[in-house]
Amino acid sequence: MTATGFAVLVLAAASVVLLGWWLVPAFRRWRGQRLITCPETNEPQTVHIDAAHGTWTSLGASPDLRLKSCTRWPERQDCGQECLGQIEKSPDGCLVKSLVVQWYEGKACAFCGKPIEAGGLADHAPALVRPDGATVLWKDLRPEQLPEVFRTHRAACWNCHVVESVVRKHPEAVTVRPQRDQLFH
Repeated sequence: MTATGFAVLVLAAASVVLLGWWLVPAFRRWRGQRLITCPETNEPQTVHIDAAHGTWTSLGASPDLRLKSCTRWPERQDCGQECLGQIEKSPDGCLVKSLVVQWYEGKACAFCGKPIEAGGLADHAPALVRPDGATVLWKDLRPEQLPEVFRTHRAACWNCHVVESVVRKHPEAVTVRPQRDQLFH
């Protein structure tokens, strides 16, 4: 290999590394479910940004954002996408994951009283206690339901959700014992 060929190879490799250094964080910024308030209906809707387009256009000044999907599509696919202003104003603030972490922050489990750790949203997702006492995982709900659910439900940890689910589905297989402090009163 000649010195010129080697220099071209090094420059190409450096360009790929620098481009990746810029593109990967930009792509991560624009991916994921977002919850916005639809300007037409004034109701929560779930949208996805075209992350690839947003990433490539961010190489210039500000990215050119456009929606990839919306819960109002295909019926309203030709809307003006005015909701993009909410995302541009707070890209991370409208991410469903961010909204969930923020809601669980500082909350304790309604059953055991332990603090909720919302960091493990994927593996052992925290749950919600419905007004009727049954538990449901937040990730089993449609994102556009979350604002109302957060007003009417309480927080529950993963462990208590699992126990409550077994008690609810298989009551014959569970023996409920009084707590130790209740035995001596």
